Amino acid sequence: MTIVIQTTDVTKTYRMGKVAVPVLRGISLDIQRGEMVAIVGPSGSGKSTLLGLMGGLDTPTAGRVVIDDLDITAMNENQLAGVRSDRIGFVFQAYNLIPTLTALENVALPAQFAHQRKFKPMHRARELLITLGLGERLNHRPAALSGGEQQRVAIARALINHPAVVLADEPTGNLDSVSGKGVLEALQRTRADTGTTLVLVTHDATVAACADRIFYLQDGRLLH
Repeated sequence: MTIVIQTTDVTKTYRMGKVAVPVLRGISLDIQRGEMVAIVGPSGSGKSTLLGLMGGLDTPTAGRVVIDDLDITAMNENQLAGVRSDRIGFVFQAYNLIPTLTALENVALPAQFAHQRKFKPMHRARELLITLGLGERLNHRPAALSGGEQQRVAIARALINHPAVVLADEPTGNLDSVSGKGVLEALQRTRADTGTTLVLVTHDATVAACADRIFYLQDGRLLH
């Protein structure tokens, strides 16, 4: 199997005035291409921080992060933006859809910034939304969609640029059990259809149980 995400002795420390606050304390892990992995742990354990480092949204204080054979640790912001655009899809708990755009426009938007686009953004956006069961909701704005529908739009948006990795931060956290099940099924189907590596931060034991592997974090350390 090919390793698509690798972190080596990753630490992250924030400073609050003169006080150093360690959040991650030497995290080393490998994630294989096509895996579905869950990262679990209590609030404040560093789960979302680790996900952000994997996605190039932040840089580690020390250690190394490699995504799809690219060492992103020393990249500048422009280089990181390119990696995020071309190789990583993000799904957030709060959906982060643009309220003035339709579902179709929200999904197609990231493709406008892709460096090596070889597809028609609106055509692919339509296909993704139809695949995720939103064929009748293409021209609805977020306010006219349920929470589960908005999250499926967010999943489609994460997939628009054919990413190697999808990172999802509590993707079912704001949803009722029925909607959450639908979103989980959509993520699983996407992974099965595309071979995309899926990494989820979750508090939901049902979601974690669907993963190939579970990483447990506590106090910024990986439990083995």
